[in-house]
Amino acid sequence: MTRKAVRGLWTVLLTTAVMSAAAACSGGGSASSTASGAASAAASAASRGADIVASATAAAGEKLNSFKNGVNAKSDVGLGKPSTDGDGRATVKVTVKNSSDSAKSYAVQVNFRDASGNLLDTVVVTVDGVAAKASKDATARSNRKLSGDVKAEVGRALRH
Repeated sequence: MTRKAVRGLWTVLLTTAVMSAAAACSGGGSASSTASGAASAAASAASRGADIVASATAAAGEKLNSFKNGVNAKSDVGLGKPSTDGDGRATVKVTVKNSSDSAKSYAVQVNFRDASGNLLDTVVVTVDGVAAKASKDATARSNRKLSGDVKAEVGRALRH
């Protein structure tokens, strides 16, 4: 896990702790039980967040590795501006430009990051049958709800 991802998880941890402490203070609990409960909730949230990102990263790696005889095609891929769908998931338009003389298929890893560059989620989109000298669009959709200022980047792209 990168330092940015760890830093992002600590941010979630701290935010959860502060919010839990504030909520508990209004409930009449002791300061020590409030702090303990907040720390426990924050640790649990951070662990779930790390597990989700790790799982998505592993799944993306497996899907890309199953794309046999792939050639690096990152320069053939462009992304639109990320938005949020009705389910709260981040989406982004993926455009593949096939510059070869025959039809090709692409696997594109899209990383969703927060404004600080922390990895929030990653997905792989397959774009099949892109005609020679043509472009084709697809949509990448995050695995879970993402909030805040979400950025999208091409992690890897393979063509075959």
